[in-house]
Formats: sequence, C-alpha cells, structure tokens
Amino acid sequence: MILCYKLHMSIDRFKNITIQQMEAIIYLVEAGGFSRAAKRMLLTQPALTKNIKNAEDCLGARLANRSSAGISLTPEGKILFDYARRMVRLRDEAKGKILALRKETGGNVYLSASTIPATYILPRALSDFNKTNADIHIYIKTADSEDAMNMVLDNEVEMGFIGKKPLNKKLTAETLWKDRLALIVSKDHAWCKKKSVTLPELLKEPFVVREKGSATKELFESYLKKSKSISLAQFNICGELGSSEAIKEAVIAGWGVSVISIHAVSRELSQGLLCEIPLQGLTMERNFYLIYKRQFDFRPFHKTFINFIKKYTPVESSIYR
Repeated sequence: MILCYKLHMSIDRFKNITIQQMEAIIYLVEAGGFSRAAKRMLLTQPALTKNIKNAEDCLGARLANRSSAGISLTPEGKILFDYARRMVRLRDEAKGKILALRKETGGNVYLSASTIPATYILPRALSDFNKTNADIHIYIKTADSEDAMNMVLDNEVEMGFIGKKPLNKKLTAETLWKDRLALIVSKDHAWCKKKSVTLPELLKEPFVVREKGSATKELFESYLKKSKSISLAQFNICGELGSSEAIKEAVIAGWGVSVISIHAVSRELSQGLLCEIPLQGLTMERNFYLIYKRQFDFRPFHKTFINFIKKYTPVESSIYR
C-alpha cells in the first residue's frame, strides 16, 4: 500500500522534528532495515517505526520506501538524511568540546583585590601557586575594598579579595586570612622606648590616615566608636594618603604615626625601620575574604586556584599576638 503525503506549507511542523527522529533515519539507512536499526539504537522495532513516522509527519512527506530489495530513501528522505548526519556530527563535536573543557586544567583567572591582599599577600601566594600551575594565569586589579567588591558585582572580574565582609546578598564570602591592625611609629620616635601608649596619648600625636573607602580605615573607626566612643575627627590628623606604602613612608619620615595592617609592615618591623607600639585596651583584628557572585560558573582551573588559596598561609602566626 502506497501512502500519499501532502506538504502543508502553511503549518511549519518541521521545527518539531527531534534529533532522535533524525538518528532513526541515519540508522535505518546504515543498517539497511528496521529490525537491525532498532537493535543498534537500543529500541524496539515499533519504537523505531514510530520515530520514522513522526519525522514524516513533521515533514509532511514519505522518507523511506520498503521493497524486496530493501530500504530506499525518497528525495525528501535523502535531503533529511544528509542534514541529519551533519547535525548529529555537530552534536557529538559539541559534546566532545564540553567534556574537554571540564578536563581543562589551564585558563585565566581575573581578580580584584584591596590594597593589603594585592600588595602584601597575593604576590607571594601566586608565586607559590605558579610553581605547580604554570598553565593558570592570574590577572589582578587593585582597588579599595568597596571598588574591588563592585568589580565582582559588575562582572568586571570573577573573584575578589577584600578586608571586610560584604553585605550584598548577591555575593558569597569565604573567610581566608587573619589580619591585625598595628600602631606604628618611626624608629626615632620617643614611643619606641615605651611598652605601650594610651588612647589619650594617641589623640594628641600627629596621625596619618588612609583615604575614604579603605577597609583598614573603616575597621579602625569601627573599633574606636564601639570600644571607646571616639571618632577620627578627634584625632590630630596631619595627612590623608591613598596607599599603605605611602602611609609607611610618611611614618618612616617622621610625619606622624598611624594604624596599619601588620601584613604591610612586617618587613619594616623586622628591619628596624618602624616600631610597633601596643595601644592599651584596644586590639584590632579582622579577616580577609574571598568573594564571588553566587551564580558564578566555576571551571576546573578556578577550583584549583580556590583550593590553593584556601590552604595558603601568608605569614607567621606570631604577627597576631
């Protein structure tokens, strides 16, 4: 019995054809029969026949003819068979590339970081990381904590390192390293001979501060307000500078004293260029955080980097006395 099909151009049903239906055409031609094709596709013969029938319904034309000589394709069937092979091949190529991407060990990681991590922790950390992960390349943009966080939110970078826990619910924050704020003075300062100083003494001394947006400055202000009900406005501010390096140079030069991350001054303290003076009744500590957007799609090389950075210890624990 020969069935006639009419192509209804007004109703585009061809877009409903599936990959499985096109695969059924391919297997049918390559196997030379419905029974053998069904076995290769791990389908029952009725299921294979239904796939062919559904494809014909989508096309509005017969795709294959049965005869004593075997299976032959109609002109429509030949066209579909040719394109079906291309589409299945493209699908398999896509699968291969996706699997290769999952196994890929190398790639680029884009970071933002506030001053202390960017200047005093990450360079040494990344030097160690590079020894075993030379195919992962790290790019860092340095900013204050607020701007570093906004770079992550704006997708300018993938992850960030900042000195305050973000409140934005779009971000995930993982605690990494400890930090302690230290009161520093020049090696020639009279306080170098003292075991500690009081807050009233500090209020009178010329004081150099970081710029607005600095997490170090915000932390210092927060401790003063909560513990002593004092604001920075009560200090004898002699200068406001935009980096920890500038703060250190100012203190070394004798311009004033300051409070700064212990990570930033560990070298100068060990070299005797600066002195750390305990501030009576005020211990100021914080954490540094790794931040990233909650919906971030981690690649294998991102995970390699994160696993390393979580285990990395930046300095000796003695600086947190």
